[in-house]
Amino acid sequence: MLALCPLLLLGACSAQTAESQRTTQPADWDAELRLPEAVDEDPDPHVFETTLIAKVVNLELVPGKLTAVWTYNGVLPGPLIRVRQGDRLRVHLKNELPEATTIHWHGIRLPNAMDGVPGDTQPAVEPGGSFDYDFVLPDAGTFWYHPHADSAAQVGYGLYGPLLVDDPSEPAELGDELVLVLSDMLLDPRGSGQQQPADAGGDLETLFGREGDTLLVNGKLNPTLRPRAGRRQRWRLINAAKTRYYQLALQGQSFTRIGGDDGLSAAPQELDRVVLTPGQRADVMLELAMPSASTLPVRWVPYDRGYGSVEYRSEETLFTLQTSALAAESSPARPVVSRELAAVDITQATAQRIELTQSPAGTPFSLGINGVPGAEAQPIQVSVGDTQLWTVHNNVPWAHPFHVHGFFFQVLDVNGVPPPVLEWRDTVDVPVDATVRLAIQFNERPGMWMFHCHILDHADAGMMGMVHLHAH
Repeated sequence: MLALCPLLLLGACSAQTAESQRTTQPADWDAELRLPEAVDEDPDPHVFETTLIAKVVNLELVPGKLTAVWTYNGVLPGPLIRVRQGDRLRVHLKNELPEATTIHWHGIRLPNAMDGVPGDTQPAVEPGGSFDYDFVLPDAGTFWYHPHADSAAQVGYGLYGPLLVDDPSEPAELGDELVLVLSDMLLDPRGSGQQQPADAGGDLETLFGREGDTLLVNGKLNPTLRPRAGRRQRWRLINAAKTRYYQLALQGQSFTRIGGDDGLSAAPQELDRVVLTPGQRADVMLELAMPSASTLPVRWVPYDRGYGSVEYRSEETLFTLQTSALAAESSPARPVVSRELAAVDITQATAQRIELTQSPAGTPFSLGINGVPGAEAQPIQVSVGDTQLWTVHNNVPWAHPFHVHGFFFQVLDVNGVPPPVLEWRDTVDVPVDATVRLAIQFNERPGMWMFHCHILDHADAGMMGMVHLHAH
């Protein structure tokens, strides 16, 4: 079994006092960003059972306009599912969409039959059909769910939602929590409020990746957060956009990144900006150094992921912080957060070379792995118990967020430079003309497991492959 060691919280007591649990935020401080939560239909405290209905509804995303949005349960994003580590999750998917769909549980180590990849782990759920997902959540962290059928279109149209798996031993001193689902949507430039077709712009836009022109956080356009000055916040960030890299900045503020794709990292990082590729998550603490009754924008800053991604582009306000008129109040002493992690032993690892490629000029357009589109590629053959050393090289003039289903990996280096902290990941950025080495332990759960670029236009154009994990 994969050794995912428990966290250590140094300088903080795991027993939460009444004072440490109490928040003095105004009651409506997060009202514009508060997410609807999924309803638990099972009385067992260790089983969370709920129903998700995939359907199209009209929502007012921009003032005065209705947009037809693909949703779970009629809300954008889908309901927040929150369970404890080790609990069992049962989800009844009902499909009321005009096309087939599935749910992929991004980042979860689950049985292969629950991974949500049509044709490989389950049949696609046709309109009017249903499917039951049932699995245990082995790891604490910030995860999310989305379709893996016609992914670029369905995610772009609004099908995504947050999934949090709590570790009950974490103290409240980490901060007053916000779950922030970042996304965008491509709307009709003529001002109708309707979404543009998923194939707008043809192959050229597929190659670049379609970024929406309307930035959303928790399904809202520039909402306002009204916290009390001085109160520590914990932001659990999810990038659910199908192409857009989110680089966040807040003037005069720094962020303490304490975790990412799979819960806490080995040590905190102090950052001026937080960057998330599509599919990635970040867990950050923010010491809000703003006076009372003041305003600051949380800004999206263009991030260089290749040609055209920063040229002639301006920063945009994602949401606004407007501190309460209440007097500033300090939070309890900030804990030093760390986690015991052991580096993967690669002395006996099997090497795999993975090239992220584009079809040659003058041939029909496609993207691929090692020169072959995903639909034509042969799976990588692996046996349970194997450790693999993957060297991923990017031959395309845009960066690619490389995602592996069902397993975490450790990044060894990017162009020979090790990452600043040790952590488990399921998605890693592969910059232009860069080489990333990562170590994966395929030590359980045989089946067919996908890996792909999480710019979903790229995945749908062929930049994906499969691992066939054999029991023996």
